[in-house]
Amino acid sequence: MQLVKAHRDALLRPLQIVSGIVERRHTLPILANILIRKNGDNVSLLSTDIEVQINTHAAIGVGAESGATTVAARKLLDILRALPESEVSLSVSNKRMTIQCGKSRFALQTLAAEEFPIVAQAEHYSATVSLPQKTLKHLFNMVHFSMAQQDIRYYLNGLLLVVDGKNVIAVATDGHRLAFSQIVTDQEFIRHEVIIPRKTIMELQRLLEDTDDLVTLQIATNQLKVEFADIELMSKLVEGKFPDYTRVIPKAYKNNFTIGRELLLRSLQRAAIMTSDKFKGVRCVIAPGSLKISSTNSDQEEAVEELEIDYGGDSVDIGFNVTYLLDVLNNLKCDQVSVSLGDANSSALITVPDDANFKYVVMPMRI
Repeated sequence: MQLVKAHRDALLRPLQIVSGIVERRHTLPILANILIRKNGDNVSLLSTDIEVQINTHAAIGVGAESGATTVAARKLLDILRALPESEVSLSVSNKRMTIQCGKSRFALQTLAAEEFPIVAQAEHYSATVSLPQKTLKHLFNMVHFSMAQQDIRYYLNGLLLVVDGKNVIAVATDGHRLAFSQIVTDQEFIRHEVIIPRKTIMELQRLLEDTDDLVTLQIATNQLKVEFADIELMSKLVEGKFPDYTRVIPKAYKNNFTIGRELLLRSLQRAAIMTSDKFKGVRCVIAPGSLKISSTNSDQEEAVEELEIDYGGDSVDIGFNVTYLLDVLNNLKCDQVSVSLGDANSSALITVPDDANFKYVVMPMRI
């Protein structure tokens, strides 16, 4: 049966969209495959790892027949990338898929489409949010670097999404730092809080584009459905109670200063050279008019950076994991950042001047 006849790139694009979540190692061999379904000229491609499912479609089918099969995602992707930019055809016969392009021909094993595990759609979605793609991408971008990676507290391995009133809020923390970002919309929401898994967030960051085209999020008790362009992504949600971020964000610190983001970033990057893989600590001594950043290592080597700042508060001698500071400074796009401090044992608050929609809290470390 003929499935597809199209220019290589017309097939490559939808394949790249769905293949991002396909794992190389699986307990179920069929999860290394993608499901290809054809109905007339409409061809849909679907992949899942049981937690996340991505579906997209394109008008690249050939012939009036309908049919479905599954084939190894990575192999098909590698073959298409290696082929020249010309017409490609896919056909299925006797449990094998043939890929033909010019005088190149490949035969891949297939598995039955009926065995492919499709994620069931939630019966009821209790909240719907529509935003421009670039707005949602920016919201996630401001906080995603603070998500935990493989924390035993599984609810930290994701991002908290809150819709409340006219606000859409994203929060991420790994227990050592916390990033908060919000946007104000024209829509009015009943309060909902969900934890979106890390893998889903990273996949959305890959797929969302910097356009004004709308993306729709539908929230159910245990599922998130995201639709944009010709893509539909469904993801399980993380169960658990996310930490109360409102209690973590400091409210009334007296010691504040504003500094050039690039200036602070470069100084911290230089100081980080003298830290080791095991110990990423830098010492910051803030005194009226000056900020001194220093680092040492086990070989008794050291780096010292001195910066002039407009500051008249208390003297504070405090240590930080330099990676946490570099992460936020690399991620922000503003010219200036504001730093607020309590004492050597209190967390620091980094914000953007004249922007109440972003806050970054970083815990101190003993130097």
